[in-house]
This record gives sequence, C-alpha cells and structure tokens, in this order.
Amino acid sequence: MILEEEGCLAQRGSSEISKIAIIDYGIGNLFSLKCALQKAGLSVSVLSKPESLSSYDGIVLPGVGNFKSGARNLYPIREEIARVVEDGVPLFGICLGMQLLFEKSEESVGEGLSLLKGRVLKLPGDVKIPHMGWNTLRVLVNNDLLDGINEKDYFYFVHSYYADPSENEVIIAETTYGIAFASVIAKKNIFGTQFHPEKSGKPGRKVLHNFARIVKG
Repeated sequence: MILEEEGCLAQRGSSEISKIAIIDYGIGNLFSLKCALQKAGLSVSVLSKPESLSSYDGIVLPGVGNFKSGARNLYPIREEIARVVEDGVPLFGICLGMQLLFEKSEESVGEGLSLLKGRVLKLPGDVKIPHMGWNTLRVLVNNDLLDGINEKDYFYFVHSYYADPSENEVIIAETTYGIAFASVIAKKNIFGTQFHPEKSGKPGRKVLHNFARIVKG
C-alpha cells in the first residue's frame, strides 16, 4: 500500500525517472526523507506492507527506535527484501535501518535482516547516551556513496547503539564517540549510514544525490 503525505510535491517529469521505495515499517517520520530523495531527482513512494518491491529501482530502509520492534515489523517482508537485493537492486539503510541489515543486537531480542554479518552493540558507558548531534567521518575506503564528502563535513547522529560488522571491509567510514564505530557501510549494492543524511544539511544532501546516482546506474 502506498502512503500519501501532504506538503511534499511529487517528482514530476519523464517516465524514465528512477523509482525508489521507502519502506514504512512503523518506525519514524519519513516525510523529510521522502522530500530529500525527491529533490535528488528520484520518484519516491512510501510503502506500507509492500507486496512486491520488484518494480522499484532502489529501496530505502529508514528508522529510529527499537531493534526488536523494527525486526518484528520487517519480518513479513524480509524474504522479499533479500530477493530484490540478490537481484542487484540498491538498498540504503539509515540509522536503525542500517543496524537492521545485520544479524542481531544487544538492544533486544529479534533477528535482523542478516544481509550483512555482524551484530549491533551499545555505545560505551563513559559517554553520554544517546550520541545526539553533529559529528564527522573518517573515510577509510573510496566509495560512490561518499563521493565529494571530506572529513571536515558534519553529519547528524541520534543513536545509542552501533553496528559491529564481522567483515571489516564493509566499513567505508568511521566516527568516534567514545569508540570508533562504523558510521558508513557498503557491500556491493547494500549501503548504510548511522547518521541521518536527510537531517545533515548540504553534506547529507550530497550523500542522497550520490545514492540517486548509484540507483540510476
């Protein structure tokens, strides 16, 4: 089912515009993300209980909140998500959406999508939790998602947990907050950011434009 929201004009133009599905699994307000992706030149649908994702050129999995609730709400469509990713459709997980790409979390019971090997851990107790506000990236690996991004750029974070991938090569940028954690990940057509690009000003818009370019091929 496609959810319509007032106040954000739909992308208009050629039928050749790439189509993106934002999966609404009941975690977070998706309005600003939808608008930001439209401004990146994509045709965006917010889907609730999607029966098929095969007609979309890219998938975005956003979210804030609890790992258990997110995993439970995604369970009915986890196989559909895995199938389109296997077919090569780009998938972008944001904040909780990035954490749900992994297998499990210290936050609560529940099985993630297991598209990437690893777990989600709590930030260390010697820093204020949640990590809320602006922070930078240390880019480790060149990747199209971070094209034009440098280590002076600030991004907006809100989280208490972080992804700990089993495969270090998927980490393309780190951020330090009590510990150096994976803030951007990428493996083939799977991407994720712990920060919210739609709330991160010009650098965040650049990341979303880069994802749009990846989707368009």
